[in-house]
Amino acid sequence: MVKKGILEDVGCPWWICWSFDNPLRRLVHNPYQMLKDLVDPGNTCLDLGCGEGYFTIDMARLAGPAGRVIAVDLQEHMLKVLRRRAVRAGVSDSIETVVGSPKALDIDTRVDFVLAFWMLHEVPDKDRLLREIAAAMKPGARFLLVEPKWHVSRESFALSLEQAEAAGLIRVEDRPARLSMATLLTKTDI
Repeated sequence: MVKKGILEDVGCPWWICWSFDNPLRRLVHNPYQMLKDLVDPGNTCLDLGCGEGYFTIDMARLAGPAGRVIAVDLQEHMLKVLRRRAVRAGVSDSIETVVGSPKALDIDTRVDFVLAFWMLHEVPDKDRLLREIAAAMKPGARFLLVEPKWHVSRESFALSLEQAEAAGLIRVEDRPARLSMATLLTKTDI
């Protein structure tokens, strides 16, 4: 199922995705290893800026048949590749693809886990998006925010974390993620 939103030409172009979304990347970022203690069976997950589904497939496997992954990207081409990969991996029934809007998150489902991997720096209004992410999270839900070290400064990442805290999220811990800055946050309100 594809839900359409307002589409604008922003973010990483689909044609360059192969350079970092390939089997060799598993040596640096293994999705299963990075997510296995964050996604539980039956969870509803949100993969923001999912691209071609590098993390989405393992997230769906971890959530299991009773779980669900909402995979959001601004580019239909990325989602088309993700849907093909999901069919080959046998997890297509657990994944909903959404053509996102840079104007609003437009997710009407409450989620247990959110992943924003190397995408927040591409968002013009980070404060708005972080408030919308917090609103979509169930109490106790977790949010893994990961940004690339070579592209995002420590100061900019710290500002994003301050914005996340202002949105009602609490920092739990910094997480290991090669070539990246990564922080786990959780939802505070009921």
